[in-house]
Amino acid sequence: MTAELETTVRGPQAYAFAHHVIDEMEKAGVWPTRLNFELWLHYLDDRESPLACEIDRLLAASAIISDEVSERLAAEFLPRGRLSEQIRDAGAVLDRELASVANAIAKAHKTQADYGDTLADASNTIEAADAASPLKALVGGLSTATKRARRETAVLEKRLETSNKEIARLREHLEEVRREAMTDALTSLANRKAFDERLEQSCASGDAPLILAIIDIDHFKRFNDTWGHQTGDQVLRYVSTVLSRFSGGNRFVARFGGEEFAILFPGEGAGTVLAALETIREEVASRALRRRSTNDDLGKVTLSAGFADYRPGESPAALLERADAALYASKRGGRNRVTRAPALENAA
Repeated sequence: MTAELETTVRGPQAYAFAHHVIDEMEKAGVWPTRLNFELWLHYLDDRESPLACEIDRLLAASAIISDEVSERLAAEFLPRGRLSEQIRDAGAVLDRELASVANAIAKAHKTQADYGDTLADASNTIEAADAASPLKALVGGLSTATKRARRETAVLEKRLETSNKEIARLREHLEEVRREAMTDALTSLANRKAFDERLEQSCASGDAPLILAIIDIDHFKRFNDTWGHQTGDQVLRYVSTVLSRFSGGNRFVARFGGEEFAILFPGEGAGTVLAALETIREEVASRALRRRSTNDDLGKVTLSAGFADYRPGESPAALLERADAALYASKRGGRNRVTRAPALENAA
């Protein structure tokens, strides 16, 4: 949520803006659920955002914004806010846990200080003692102080053990939340945010070779328009399943957005990448899909792909642009094919 939107929803204009959001949802035929209201808040706040572009695309295609579609939009475009919320919750628990540990340590410190004072008094008493009775009292005092210090130390150790387990659980939970925030809900592949981070890291490392491939499902809009979005989602899941089988080693596969996917191939040459992409393309096209609900024949699914070799010092945006240009060369060339970016430049 932008700072401007944060101010609006907490200021005098909040009610007017909320009415505006509801009115826009009604115009779009979207049910006023809590999730849809959140999506439309962000949609109207920034009409140039990736979320807004995707909603505009859906509305232009007269798509029905079903609960499943809303969940997909939220999972793909609102993970950062949800991640922050869950991290804040886990962080609050962690703060309480650390405060408890600090309190236990403070108590143990006080006990040890008292024990030191007792020992100091004992030393003074021994020096002044001229009879057995004071020494007996001295030994009894030392014994009592020692037992008390041992009890406090045992309590501290128990508390530290419990806290270590809780902190380990919190770390595991935060890691799980991070994975969920980086995963596309529909396909279970890495999402666009995860891809952008990995591409940035790969280019920053300067390691070569590195190849980026962009893959697009041919005529995907036809599946949605003819059979509906649920069937379109079935096609997306089918393609992602095939791609997952080729994600071994250091390869990184992600849903890039809509019907597009991206694969990073670190440490692999152009020949190996071309062979892998051709195998993916052929495997996807080898099966004729059927609609689950009616068993209607959906026909073959074909893919177009383009890939580009990373040039040392090149920015992620530039590499992405060249891979995208190669993809569109495949589209213009008749689809269902793979194109390498350097081949385009050599031809030019």
